[in-house]
Amino acid sequence: MQRHVERRTDPLALFAEWYAEAEAREPALPEAASLATVGADGRPSSRMVLAKRFSEQGFDFFTSSTSRKGHELAANPYGALTWHWKSLQRQVRVEGRVDALPDEESDAYWATRPRGSQISARASAQSEPIASRADLEVRVAEIDARFKGQPVPRPAFWRGYRMVPNRIEFWQHRDDRLHDRLEFRREGPRRQWVATLLQP
Repeated sequence: MQRHVERRTDPLALFAEWYAEAEAREPALPEAASLATVGADGRPSSRMVLAKRFSEQGFDFFTSSTSRKGHELAANPYGALTWHWKSLQRQVRVEGRVDALPDEESDAYWATRPRGSQISARASAQSEPIASRADLEVRVAEIDARFKGQPVPRPAFWRGYRMVPNRIEFWQHRDDRLHDRLEFRREGPRRQWVATLLQP
């Protein structure tokens, strides 16, 4: 982390810069991030998601609301995202509330997905047991045939979520484990970002 980065005041602008560098240099899926959630039983779980949309409002990802993560977010609407860009020796950690996106935003994003991904999303009851891979492939073939020659509509259970950050940490590798860590937290009645350097 260069010295001038320590004086940055806008974490979302800094994230955009780091993400652009990851897109240019990371060999595959720079948008891949670990999403951690906590269920009603208080036990955490994590999995990789593709979180490639972000703005001043937050960080977006899309999934089945009936999946394990969907159920956990319904019970406890808070989570954490972590990007690890090995080629850049960087990490970004984001924590915050997770809100469901409006249907029109989910529809718009669904329309950008490849047809095969749309069919797979409709065919899979994500996180539920299935007898065999062959059964899943039969369901895929059925849905493909049902919507042959026409758009594949978004199922009601598939939707977008937005993590509204209240904490963002930037981590840059340094030799001898003296890594740079720059944390931003929203503080005060106006919820302004406050930056703090953390020890490694």
